[in-house]
Amino acid sequence: MLEFICQDSVCCISGRLSQGDVVKLWGKRKRLLSDNIKVIDLSALTYSDSAGIAFILELIALSKQQGREITLSSASSQLSKLIGLYDLEHFFDEEVKKGK
Repeated sequence: MLEFICQDSVCCISGRLSQGDVVKLWGKRKRLLSDNIKVIDLSALTYSDSAGIAFILELIALSKQQGREITLSSASSQLSKLIGLYDLEHFFDEEVKKGK
């Protein structure tokens, strides 16, 4: 089961994020993250396909349109492979980059 657990400035996405989930969430995308979120924690996201990654990037783009910066942190090894494949490392905070 996919969950967005937002507390303070961090939103943790847990579960599996696939194309089917993205279709269900698309209409809610502008309301998923509160204005104070600065980091999306991916440590509990056990699986994502390319549609899921694109959805997360859409959340970041929406935040930028509102003048907010959001970084990603703590990708799983499965997610790290996709991130490397699509050259998305620049979306991650410096602490995560150094840890790889």
